[in-house]
Amino acid sequence: MNPRLGLALGLALAMILQLCSGWIDSYTTQVIIFAAINVTLAVSLNLVMGETGQFSLCHAAFMAVGAYTSALLTGKALPALLPHLSWTGTSWASQLSFLPVLLLAGLVAALAGLIVGGPSLRLRGDYLAMVTLGFGEIIRVLLQNTNAVGGARGMDGILPATNLFWAIGVAVVTLYTIISLVRSTYGRGFLAVRDDEIAAAAMGIDTTRFKVTAFIIGAFFAGVAGALFAHAVEYISPEGFNFIRSFEIIVMVILGGLGRPVGVAIAAVLITLLNEWLRDFSEYRMVIYALIIILFMILRPAEYLAPYWYRIRRRLNPFTKKVPLS
Repeated sequence: MNPRLGLALGLALAMILQLCSGWIDSYTTQVIIFAAINVTLAVSLNLVMGETGQFSLCHAAFMAVGAYTSALLTGKALPALLPHLSWTGTSWASQLSFLPVLLLAGLVAALAGLIVGGPSLRLRGDYLAMVTLGFGEIIRVLLQNTNAVGGARGMDGILPATNLFWAIGVAVVTLYTIISLVRSTYGRGFLAVRDDEIAAAAMGIDTTRFKVTAFIIGAFFAGVAGALFAHAVEYISPEGFNFIRSFEIIVMVILGGLGRPVGVAIAAVLITLLNEWLRDFSEYRMVIYALIIILFMILRPAEYLAPYWYRIRRRLNPFTKKVPLS
């Protein structure tokens, strides 16, 4: 499918679901919003892991930066700068001003990505994983010990601005941006770094610049997802963005197939639904969840389903070029 057509259809679907939100119960709405947020997180991390070949363990930290930034903007900055706005989260004025809030949250997270990515992405493999893990813990500890953002108590009273349109719309835009970027001429640099970094450097490609760029873009969308999450649950705490959260996003990327944005998006939705289905088995939830993840890792269904997916794509568009499965 043409990415632009997919973008238009996705945004149209987001608008239709939002207009029909009155007929959707609150629980289903919440699950759809969480699934869309996970799609944004997983697809943005796929740019770093799947397209550039770098292993990052701090995606939840970028999500935390975006969440706390948006909470401070809507809770303190906007009421102080625009006292007559009456920011309620659901009003038209609130919804219109929510877009700049999302962008600012993403930009602050992107700045954090630049800070950690600049010096650390000269490393590779296990060393890079250790550095990103340490950065994630630094962010979490700083939030726990900063009273201005609630410290270990977290922040509550965040106004509910996230709805179906924003959650699904951001997920669709993220998917479109990553696919278009990788398919572009510039995006071939990411693939070159992933396939053979030494050979790419020998050909004159600035591998560090491409890795840092992927890190910044991934951090930006993670920050936007964090802002959506904060204004969906209306309460955030540092423990909600720990290593376990980063690991959960990594699982979505691996199950969906590294370098396959659509597969990663589908895996994010399935993992979200799996979490909801296992709520009835609260005592054994994590055990069952871990067993299912292990089975998926062993069976690796994404590789078996990929040929069927490409076959469907060629039937929908017979002029599509053959895409290598490796």
